[in-house]
Amino acid sequence: MTAPTRRVKVAVAAAGFTSFALLYAPQPVLPQLAAQYHLDPAGASLAVSVATGALAISVLPIAALSEVVGRRPVILASVVLSSLLALLLPLMPSYPLLLVLRAVQGAAIAGFPGVATAYLVERLGKKGVAAAVGAMIAGNSIGGMTGRLATGFAAGPLGWRGALYVVAGISLVCAVITVVTLPPSTPQADARRQTLRDVGAGLVAAVRKPVLLAQYAVALLAMGSFVALYNAAGFRLTGSPLNLSPAIASLVFLSYALGSVSSATAGRFAARIGRRRAVSAALILMAVGAALTIADSLPMVVLGFAVLTCAFFAAHSIANSWAAAEAPENARGQVGGTYTLMYYLGSSVVGSIGSAVYGQAGWAWLIGAVSGCLLLAVAAVWVGTAVRSPSPARRELAPR
Repeated sequence: MTAPTRRVKVAVAAAGFTSFALLYAPQPVLPQLAAQYHLDPAGASLAVSVATGALAISVLPIAALSEVVGRRPVILASVVLSSLLALLLPLMPSYPLLLVLRAVQGAAIAGFPGVATAYLVERLGKKGVAAAVGAMIAGNSIGGMTGRLATGFAAGPLGWRGALYVVAGISLVCAVITVVTLPPSTPQADARRQTLRDVGAGLVAAVRKPVLLAQYAVALLAMGSFVALYNAAGFRLTGSPLNLSPAIASLVFLSYALGSVSSATAGRFAARIGRRRAVSAALILMAVGAALTIADSLPMVVLGFAVLTCAFFAAHSIANSWAAAEAPENARGQVGGTYTLMYYLGSSVVGSIGSAVYGQAGWAWLIGAVSGCLLLAVAAVWVGTAVRSPSPARRELAPR
C-alpha cells in the first residue's frame, strides 16, 4: 500500500468516525430524553431522525455542489462544521430547539457520506475502491460504536448534556486529523468538474440502471431496519424484564466492533461468491440476528445484535462499493449522493416508523416489520440484477 493510499484511508476513516459518532450520539440516551421531556419512544427518537432526515434532504444538493467545487472542500467543511455544532447542542434550553440544531447538524454531516465514495473512486480507481470503502465503513462503525458507548457511559456521572460534550470533543479531534491527512483531488478529477447542466444529466443517469436501483433499495431498507432496532434497543434493554442501567445497556454497541471487521472483509467475500449472493446472504443474516433478540434472555439479545450488526455492515459495504463501481463516469457524485439519500431516508423514515411500531405493539411486532423490509431488499437485489445485460468487457464483474 502506497503512502498516499494510506493517507486517504486514514482521512476517510477519521471523517467517518466523526460523522457517525455525532449523528447517532443521542441514541443511547433516548430513554433519558424521554423522561426529561415527557416523550414516548417515537418522540424521543426524533433526536436521531431529524438529523438523518436533514442529511437525506441535503445530500443530493451537496453532492451536486461537490461536482462544481470539488470533493475535498466539501468533506472538510462537513467534518469541521458538524463538530463545532456538536459543541452547541448541549446548550439548547428546550427539546424543540435541540431538534432544530440536530437538523442543522445533520445537513452539515451530509457533506461527508454524500461525496466520500466518489472521492475514493477518483483517488484510487475502481479496482482500489472496494478496500477503501471497507476502511471508510470500518471507521463509520467504530465511530458509531465509540460515540454511543461514550454517551452511554458518560450519561451516568455527567448527565446526557455532559455526555454529548464528550462525544463532541472526540469528534473534533478526528475532524482535525481529516483536515491534516486528506489529500487533494487529482488533477484529472479537477479537470472533470461539471456545470449545473452536467449535474442534472448525471442525476438522470444515476437512476436509470436497474443494478443501481437495487443498491438504493438495500440502502433504504437495510439501514432503516438497523436504525429501527437500535432506536428501540435502549428502551428494551433498560425496561422489563431485562432492567439494565443505561451504561450497561450501551454495551450492546460493542457489536459495532464486529461491524468494522465485517465491512472491511466483505469485499473479499463478495469477490469469492459474487456480489448478488453476498449481499443477499448478509440481508438474510440480518433478519436471523433480529429474530434472536425476541427471546427475553440477555445472552440471546446480545448475540442477536452482534449478528445483526455484523451482517448489516457487510451488506452496506458490498452495496455501497457495488454502486460506486457501477456508477457512470459522469454521475459518480450523483450515484453516491442518491445512495446516501436512500440510506438516510431509511434511517429517518423507516427508523421512526419502527419506533412507533415498538411503542404501540412491542418488540416482536418490530422484528416482524424489520424482517419484511429485509426480505424486500433481497427481492430488489435479484430483480434489479436479473435484468442487467453486462457488456463482454465487464462480464467478470457481473453478479453471480
